[in-house]
Amino acid sequence: MMTRSMEPVAKKIFKGVLVAELIGIFGAYFLFNKMNKSQDFRQTMSKKFPFILEVYYRSLEQSGMYGIREQDQEKWFKSKN
Repeated sequence: MMTRSMEPVAKKIFKGVLVAELIGIFGAYFLFNKMNKSQDFRQTMSKKFPFILEVYYRSLEQSGMYGIREQDQEKWFKSKN
C-alpha cells in the first residue's frame, strides 16, 4: 500500500532531477561556447568567476589545444598599458 502512494512522488522527484541536469548541461554548453567565441567574455569571466575560466582553460589543454590562456593574458596585459 505504501509503495503505490510513493510511486508518483518518486516519479516527480526523478523528473525534477532530470530536468535540473538537462538545464545544467545546456547551461554549461552555452557558457563554454560563449567563452570559446569571445575573448572579451573570457576577460569578464576572469574578473567575476576566475575558477570557471580556469576550468575552461584546463579543458582546452586536456583536449590538446594550447596557447589560448597565453593569448588572453598577453592581450589583457597590453590593454592595461
